[in-house]
Amino acid sequence: MTKALRIGTRDSALALWQAQTLQALLDTQGYKSVLVPIKSAGDQNLTQPLYAMGIQGIFTKALDSALLSGKIDLAVHSLKDVPTKLPEGIVLSSLLKRGNVKDVLVYGNANENSHYIGTGSLRRKAQWLHRYPDDTVENLRGNVQKRLEKLGQSRWKGAIFAKAGLERLQLLQRKHVELDWMIPAPAQGAIGICCKKEATDIQSLLSSVHCSETKRCVDVERNFLKTLEGGCTAPIGAHAEILNEILYFKGGLFSLDGKQAFIKSGAIPVEKSENFGKKIALEVLKNGGEALMQTLKAQL
Repeated sequence: MTKALRIGTRDSALALWQAQTLQALLDTQGYKSVLVPIKSAGDQNLTQPLYAMGIQGIFTKALDSALLSGKIDLAVHSLKDVPTKLPEGIVLSSLLKRGNVKDVLVYGNANENSHYIGTGSLRRKAQWLHRYPDDTVENLRGNVQKRLEKLGQSRWKGAIFAKAGLERLQLLQRKHVELDWMIPAPAQGAIGICCKKEATDIQSLLSSVHCSETKRCVDVERNFLKTLEGGCTAPIGAHAEILNEILYFKGGLFSLDGKQAFIKSGAIPVEKSENFGKKIALEVLKNGGEALMQTLKAQL
């Protein structure tokens, strides 16, 4: 391919870091590229809670449109923002090696005895309230830097962030604690690259940066999410990891107030794991999760 690949990306610092990481990898393979920053609706509206914005694809629609119209050749996404059902004509072609999957609580300037926490994620809010039912969780929107700034001006004990994002932007210097008990978002820490289905030449060259282990894990997580029909905003967590050829999985579905929690875990040989996320999700639905999902759909 002689012409420079046009890489579509959101224009936040974290999204640009992700796109630049892909750009550097492609450069080592001899492929030239240019970045095409595009602002998403989710980046423009920083006051409305995500769940109130018709969240499906709120961070990806602008890039999808640019891809389908031919403005860009491929799009780089934080995979946790990508709906499990992609638009017609677009494929998830490649995944970079996954980063840290954990959530962290970054402490603010308020007294550590404060019972106020900031997050814009219903998954994080629900799990926090499940563990700390007497706390109050308030909405926090914006890019990573903006959220850290708001935290510093708040009454909150702390705010919850994805550890990978803070690490990638070298913003993990502030006092924080890793939330080992919190189940991450499906595909958290993973960077996905989409292109047009017909662009087989681009799909072929992207195979040089693809991580098959990451794909195996996030496929299980996203199938868990898809089977629950939860979308990107419902309070659903899922995490898969591979150790010694065994895939270990943990998934959870929570009520918005955190009072209900359906958590299932299991392990299976990697070569038999293709439908494991779906299997665990069906068990969750069978054992009380289906009624909760109906409630959540009415609320969201």
